[in-house]
Amino acid sequence: MKLDAGMLTHDLKTIASHARKVEAMGYDCLWSSETQHDPYLPLAVAATATTRVRLGTAIAVAFPRSPMITAHIAWDLQKASDGRLLLGLGSQVKGHNERRFSVKYEAPAKKMREIVLALRAIWDCWQNGTRLNFKGEFYRFDLMTPFFDPGPIPHPRIPVMISGVNERMCKVAGEVCDGLHVHPFNSPKYLREMVHPWAEAGMRKAGRARETFTYVTSTFVVVGDTEAERAKNAQSVKQQIAFYGSTRTYEPVLAAHGWEGLVSQLHRKSVEGDWTGMADLISDEMLDTYAVSGTYETIGRKIKERYEGLLDRTSLYQPYQPGLDDPRLPKLVKEFNG
Repeated sequence: MKLDAGMLTHDLKTIASHARKVEAMGYDCLWSSETQHDPYLPLAVAATATTRVRLGTAIAVAFPRSPMITAHIAWDLQKASDGRLLLGLGSQVKGHNERRFSVKYEAPAKKMREIVLALRAIWDCWQNGTRLNFKGEFYRFDLMTPFFDPGPIPHPRIPVMISGVNERMCKVAGEVCDGLHVHPFNSPKYLREMVHPWAEAGMRKAGRARETFTYVTSTFVVVGDTEAERAKNAQSVKQQIAFYGSTRTYEPVLAAHGWEGLVSQLHRKSVEGDWTGMADLISDEMLDTYAVSGTYETIGRKIKERYEGLLDRTSLYQPYQPGLDDPRLPKLVKEFNG
């Protein structure tokens, strides 16, 4: 299992130094997300400031962008990084697509599958000069003149991963993608009994081997060398678990443990704006189910033991954001990537 890092800054003026630090510490991949900022611009800066660390989106929202736009961005990032890009795409939930991005939300799994296939058709056109003739249910791409063709690049094989929580999206990942971004809100039981069987059904459909597929996530951790430090950090993690649990899309993660009834309670409190009350609904048992707790000396071993055979990559999900300056981190990174 490789240990990766999340992008802790989206300030384009400071990303170069941040990326170089992540690389020097030995992290295997630096992931940029799409929340308050664009996910691709930080990677453009990081690509020219580093030479080894992989660079990925975890995730970029797929539906608001035409696959042609995504194809161009990924092609340029892959060239600038000398082949280090891991393109992670996600559907986002219906409300955000329709009300935040103002785009139509329809058949998300089928549409995501088509996006991945369209990207590969576009890239094949640019790399090998094949005629662009992609026709699907949602997208049509059959015009590519030399003026708009960026041409071949040294590393044309761009790994594409998608995020998935439910059965249909996980099956699509297994069938047509290089990996699955497992939501941080997960448990070994949910992964073992639901996510893996779903994704592997997609792999069987496409005649693919598990060895060609990557499971990646970020792991909730309550880490600290004193009880007081862990107790403080535990509250932040409970708050984040409650936030995710309030969204109906993530009900399967709770249902795997018989806690699906909690979704409506959390959702009601989120509508009321009772964020403290939401966290109070997350019991210590739930915290232990969805997060790994320990000291900096033990947390690495505990993560590996919990997710052995279930994950190929992870990063530390710490809502309390300790930053990269903690002197206890380098030894932990070396446990995974040394």
